[in-house]
Amino acid sequence: MPNWKRVPVLLGILLAVLAIFYIAFYFVFLDLVVDLWWFRSLQYEGYFWLRLLYRYFISGGVTLLFFLIFFLNFWVASRYLGVTRSTVVDGSSTQKKQALSLVAKFQSGALDVYSLISLVLAIIIALPFYDQWEESLLFLYGPKTGILDPLYQNDVSFYLFSFPVYELIQKELLIALSLLFIFIALLYWIEHRVIIRDRRAYPLGVKIHLTGLILLVFLAVGWGFMLQRFGLLYVNQHQPVFYGPGFVEIRYHLPLIWIALTTFFATALSAIVLIHSHGARGKRPLAAFSVLFLVSLALRHIPFIPDAIDKLIVQPNPVKAEKSFMENNIKATMDAYDLVDVKTLEFEVTPNPEDDLAGWVNKEHLQNIPVWDRELLDDVYNQLQGIRPYYQFLAVDEDRYLIDDHLQQVNLGAREMNISKLPQEAKNWENTHLRYTHGFAGVMTPAAQDGGQPIEWYLRDLNLHSSIGLTVKNPDIYYGMEDYGYAIVPNELNIVDISGTDPQAAKNYEGNGGIPIRSWFRKLLFAVYYKEKNIFFSTNINDQSHMLLRRNVKRRVQTMAPYLALDKDPYMVVTDQNLYWILDAYTVSNHYPISKPTVAKFHLNGTNKDQQINYIRNSVKVVVDAYSGSVDFYIADPEDPIIKAYHNAYPGVYKRLEEIPKVLKSHLRYPRDIFYYQMAIYSKYHQIQPELFYQQAETWNFPSVESTPVMPYF
Repeated sequence: MPNWKRVPVLLGILLAVLAIFYIAFYFVFLDLVVDLWWFRSLQYEGYFWLRLLYRYFISGGVTLLFFLIFFLNFWVASRYLGVTRSTVVDGSSTQKKQALSLVAKFQSGALDVYSLISLVLAIIIALPFYDQWEESLLFLYGPKTGILDPLYQNDVSFYLFSFPVYELIQKELLIALSLLFIFIALLYWIEHRVIIRDRRAYPLGVKIHLTGLILLVFLAVGWGFMLQRFGLLYVNQHQPVFYGPGFVEIRYHLPLIWIALTTFFATALSAIVLIHSHGARGKRPLAAFSVLFLVSLALRHIPFIPDAIDKLIVQPNPVKAEKSFMENNIKATMDAYDLVDVKTLEFEVTPNPEDDLAGWVNKEHLQNIPVWDRELLDDVYNQLQGIRPYYQFLAVDEDRYLIDDHLQQVNLGAREMNISKLPQEAKNWENTHLRYTHGFAGVMTPAAQDGGQPIEWYLRDLNLHSSIGLTVKNPDIYYGMEDYGYAIVPNELNIVDISGTDPQAAKNYEGNGGIPIRSWFRKLLFAVYYKEKNIFFSTNINDQSHMLLRRNVKRRVQTMAPYLALDKDPYMVVTDQNLYWILDAYTVSNHYPISKPTVAKFHLNGTNKDQQINYIRNSVKVVVDAYSGSVDFYIADPEDPIIKAYHNAYPGVYKRLEEIPKVLKSHLRYPRDIFYYQMAIYSKYHQIQPELFYQQAETWNFPSVESTPVMPYF
């Protein structure tokens, strides 16, 4: 007879296994495999595995460390310093057997119950490290900067790389040790008072164990006080005059931190002596040190005294009292925003400006003065050069090209595919992902021409007509600024008349970018990944087809290097082979000591939101091929310590700027975003004398037209 009672149990186990398999497949295996194929198609497979290794080595290593801390303490407490057969109280044979049975179960639980408890606690404690593992990576690879902070004389690299990690470790370690002490004390109480019902004093080993844990908790708290000293470098109480610590913080709060640290350890030692001496001595020192410790804490949080110091000492002589602190803030801010080497040039104003202009006429300067407003020019491009309803110019950029033997500033835009403009009946899967897959070429006009007609075009139309001889071998744009979905190319569809006007010029994709999907297994996996059955069943996909995904250039770069902050304005470069996108990437931090923070908006860590920074460098130039999708990273600022750290951590990913092709190097530019943030800081911090800095008499403002600020432009 079948045992029907077991059916629900077996069914529950089967459902649990299927649920685990489903979660593992969809949220681990599928994403992992697609990411691996994608990085491999870009020839960054080693980089992919290295990032994965770092992430799980750091976060997993921290989890293992906390697991061992919890487990070993539980194990020691249950097997060696707790109950034994000899400690079982006298009683009837039945009572002794019950007690011995409880002892055996209690001790054997170290391998199962304590393992599970230790693992759960370790994962909870280590969770922040799973999100902040990249900061730990910088801690491991960050180099020295050679710049010292003015107060503690630490290298700035300590604050950029070590201080954030130390704060995280101290916080999690304190939580872990506090929980461990509570659980171990409870464990000993259960052993001693519940299982064996012993009213005698705890054994010496128990006291040593608990005392050691208390000491570790005290050391973690003391470490927190030490880190509080460095936290003074980021106070903002003196804003908007200056940023960082001032007279009150250094002359009042810093000594109180040292007093609190000293009296805390004195209190802790007095408490330990009192416990082990059974109250015979140590009461008075404990009371005295406890009072001093509490007073030192209270004085830091009572505003009366620091306010009195500020009113009676600082405010009557603000420049004299805060001079050195303002100098520290000025120097640190200029360093952090790369404004140390700014050169000041004076231009004499003459009564007759015509005399000055006379020497500029018919010169390169006058020919490169931009006349068109880029925010308006994109409408002109779309109206005159969109040509097909599914093409769109998302933005207009500035660049310079060698024309007639001199550098000419131009405006240019990429003609990208916009699927949303197709008729509703044409928005099917085949059109969206196999036929209308790419944009085509772009347009270029001189920046200095007037608004009359006809417009002079350096590059225009779908036949790539150029008045200056520009040619592009592969003008198709498979990767751009548009929010592209995936595309499968080449395929069996006829794409004549999609892009160019010449049927002979219309050709399917011939690049080597994307993920090959020649096998049925890959088709099936992508069909599951995108939840689209047509990927598997379509007969228009052949053995030469490649899956192109992550085709938005910003998302593409952010997926590869989420730790780089991206400029909001990638720009296109026209060469005789392909079209390229150049993206300016920044390394940023909010831990530069005493540097004034500012609010910036970047594409960083997969988001595009406001964030506070007080350090920035345009450290990387990223080149993306609009045809093949290849991505190359070039170090533009080799002195930046943050990019040095990533270069050390990821060998072979970042190339020297000298290795960039010459045809692209001539198009590198100083990005607008960093210039704007630098000028916002420099408008105040150009006043390097503390007296002028305090008065703010020469603070600059951005020019405005009808209350609208004029942003930097080329």
